[in-house]
Amino acid sequence: MGYIARAQLASAVSNAGAMGIIETSSGDLVTIREEIAKMADLTDRPFGVNIAQAFVRDPSIVDFVVEQGVRFVITSAGDPRAYTSQLKEAGLTVFHVVPTLRAALKAVDAGVDGLVVEGSEGGGFKNPSDVSTMVLLPLVASKVDVPVVAAGGFVDGRTMAAAFALGAEAIQMGTRMVATLESPIHDNWKQAIVSASETDSVLLNRHAAPSLRVLRTKRSNALEFDVTSNAMEHMARHQELYFGGDMDAALALGGAVAGRIDAIEPVADVIANCAAECLAILRELGQTYLDELSRSVGEP
Repeated sequence: MGYIARAQLASAVSNAGAMGIIETSSGDLVTIREEIAKMADLTDRPFGVNIAQAFVRDPSIVDFVVEQGVRFVITSAGDPRAYTSQLKEAGLTVFHVVPTLRAALKAVDAGVDGLVVEGSEGGGFKNPSDVSTMVLLPLVASKVDVPVVAAGGFVDGRTMAAAFALGAEAIQMGTRMVATLESPIHDNWKQAIVSASETDSVLLNRHAAPSLRVLRTKRSNALEFDVTSNAMEHMARHQELYFGGDMDAALALGGAVAGRIDAIEPVADVIANCAAECLAILRELGQTYLDELSRSVGEP
């Protein structure tokens, strides 16, 4: 989440008991260094950094991350062999984001410590050959023996419980975190998420990777069936969208789960409610089906 996953949001996530992540995809490493330094004043909890490889401008990005004292890295949007060995040699834990089983196996072979398995309903940059989380997550979980974080479509305790049932050990939330009080983006984008229906996201650029899932706006609707231009060209005025609130200045990245978000809430409330609801649902399901199992076994 370039320009979004900065200290204000990441520290709130870490303070709430989850793992806050600082972005590097904006390419502004001077500012990123400052944001990481701010984290020391804002939280004493663990946090990590994302290296979105397709947007790396500085070839010494690994040295940069190591110098910041970060211990956890999520790599994405590229070949896991590019940085995994260097990062692990420096003592960091490395997870890699994967959109297919093939990519997952490649990442495991590269030596990653874990995977973020992301279905196509998630917001942001995607594989043009889209696969839903419901299909991808259990497939990958059945084929690898590393920890799996589920991404794409996760927003609350009910979806978290589903992720556990499908083989994950954790979930990642993107669109839900964009629509929080601590998110630094303009309120117009947050309100667009809150107002969205379950059909108000669209996957663009299937013909010119990377594809990207965005919220429906006048601009994105015009691009939905465009197979001649590259939608990335429409991100040039992203600052006017992110911080000026002009929803048609660029493309507002967002997942299909926007259709289930109905309020802008503090990060701490989002995470606490998610954890409590997940445990309650798992408890309820366990009790319901254990009772049913007991009755079935007890019948002649």
